[in-house]
Amino acid sequence: MAFQHVSAMMHEVMECLACRAGGTYVDCTLGGSGHAKAICEKIGSEGRLIGIDQDRDAIANAEKILAPFVANINLFHGNFTGLPEYLAQLGIAAVDGILLDLGLSQHQLEASGRGFTFQKDEPLDMRMDERGDKRAEDLVNRLSEAELTHIFQRFGEERWSKRIARAIVATRDRDPIRTTGQLVELVRQAVPARAAAGQKIHPATRIFMALRIAVNEELACLDRFLDTSVDLLRPNGRMCILSFHSLEDRMVKQRFRQWADPCTCPPDLPRCVCGARPQVRLITKKVVRPSQEEISRNPMARSTRLRCAERID
Repeated sequence: MAFQHVSAMMHEVMECLACRAGGTYVDCTLGGSGHAKAICEKIGSEGRLIGIDQDRDAIANAEKILAPFVANINLFHGNFTGLPEYLAQLGIAAVDGILLDLGLSQHQLEASGRGFTFQKDEPLDMRMDERGDKRAEDLVNRLSEAELTHIFQRFGEERWSKRIARAIVATRDRDPIRTTGQLVELVRQAVPARAAAGQKIHPATRIFMALRIAVNEELACLDRFLDTSVDLLRPNGRMCILSFHSLEDRMVKQRFRQWADPCTCPPDLPRCVCGARPQVRLITKKVVRPSQEEISRNPMARSTRLRCAERID
């Protein structure tokens, strides 16, 4: 099956990245390679694109989509936290732009068979990188009630976390939970019917999101990426990050603000004496959301949040 995905906020991303001919850019999460292809078209034959994805299907798709630009690209099958190492392998100290899209691809949801969606009955896997040794099935069947409750509360902000965790533990004692269908039914029964009826989203939505985040250690990976990535930008280089839920966006917003205003002096001091200098200026003063036109055309983009910063030193 062909790799299906529509890249979110294409116009806004390209406007923020402001790619220049001959520049070096990184797409840290290739997905369907829509953004990557647009970058390649902007930077021309003298430019270079470094593409990263931990999903081997995305890498295989990128090799096809980006074939016309093969002389100017380097692809890496791995996590975006490895960006410093990948650039070191290429002898590149800094780049002109970095794009990080934290969303799932349509392919992962609809055709990967790895249990990312509650709308199909598939193995309870949820690994973005199939080389990983931790699956959603392992968490569901091995973690304690308290540990599951913590995951559902921390990563899913699920009101009924404790009830759902208790139901999982009681069920798995009789029969292991192996498929998404089993988990969906279990969640449906654990959430009070009146509460479920009043929700705009499926009762299993937050549970699936929380498990996926835990399996792939998504927030920890984002934190590690933010620890190193700004130092990999050249002066005037830009970083664009697309996030898809409040936990990710909060981390990005806080780090961008810290880079833009690192001063630790008490607010009542007449001038800064700590010596901390800003590393970036904020290109997006506030979060940018997709237009209603894009949402109607691509419903998967509805929760997208875009932030962009530019290196100034």
